[in-house]
Amino acid sequence: MVRGKIQMRRIENATSRQVTFSKRRNGLLKKAYELSVLCDAEVALIIFSQKGKLYEFSSSNMQKTIDKYRGCVKEDQRSDQDIEKYVQELKLEAINMANTIEFLEASQRKLLGQDLGSSSLEELQQIDSQLERSLTNVRARKTQLFKEEIERLRAKEMLLLEENARLSQKCGLESWHAPAKRKEIGSCSQSTQSSEVETGLFIGLPETRVLEYRRF
Repeated sequence: MVRGKIQMRRIENATSRQVTFSKRRNGLLKKAYELSVLCDAEVALIIFSQKGKLYEFSSSNMQKTIDKYRGCVKEDQRSDQDIEKYVQELKLEAINMANTIEFLEASQRKLLGQDLGSSSLEELQQIDSQLERSLTNVRARKTQLFKEEIERLRAKEMLLLEENARLSQKCGLESWHAPAKRKEIGSCSQSTQSSEVETGLFIGLPETRVLEYRRF
């Protein structure tokens, strides 16, 4: 015989309801005992009947299990409270950041000369002072960059002057050695010519002597 599906709703008949309660209570207590033995779990089961009668099962000590449960519940509640507090802080920080961004954007537009219609005289004076300070800082930075560039160009000029002096000195030494070499070459040629003359005269003298000897 196939057992029909039971609808999950309150049993109207009191006798049937009491019988079902007794059967399912015993089955639940049995399952709790099996779970504690098979899985080595700490199990505590509390059941109150419709008339307020207590039925309970505990694998160890009921009071200790209840205290442990309360401690876990408090920790969970505290964790939930911490998370909620952290979320609220993040929301507040996001709101403050959005307000700061809006204020900075409005200040930037006013510095650019936009949306000045709603500005008071004091705000305009503050903007003017801020622009003056900004302009002073820009000019100071510009002057500093000019000075650095001038120093760099001066250093480069010194290097070029030193290089020019070195090249000029090198060219001067070469021009000084050139006349000396030409003079040496000229002296060598003159000595050669003179030696040739002496040789000619030397050769000529014996011939003259021979002629004179023949005359005698």
